[in-house]
Amino acid sequence: MGGGRRPEHGKDRTEMTGPTDPPKSPIDPGRDDDSGTGLAVKSRTRTKRPSMYKVLMLNDDYTPMEFVVHVLERFFGMNSEQATQVMLHVHQRGVGVCGVFTYEIAETKVTQVMDLARQHQHPLQCTIEKDGGGDED
Repeated sequence: MGGGRRPEHGKDRTEMTGPTDPPKSPIDPGRDDDSGTGLAVKSRTRTKRPSMYKVLMLNDDYTPMEFVVHVLERFFGMNSEQATQVMLHVHQRGVGVCGVFTYEIAETKVTQVMDLARQHQHPLQCTIEKDGGGDED
């Protein structure tokens, strides 16, 4: 190991690094920017998530509880236990959330519920409200 010189590996360090100034643009040799050269970078487009809407069911004194459970099972995919819990919540508190959907789906669900209620001559009311959770405008 000793105190000798390090072996040379071909060239002096200053010779290996080359010029320190950036290359001139081939379009305009007098310009110092590198607008004509460089790494191509793809920009990513972020897709904005759609706004979400709650479908709300309103309590009334005339629509049978069994009908409300049937509606929740049929249009909102709930099982009997879930539908009963939501129905009781609506009955006790006056309003309850049936689900959260994009605007078009929420609107369709409301129409389906209201149409079936009218066919059976029930005054059941359903509405939509913009969901406060998540990404907003």
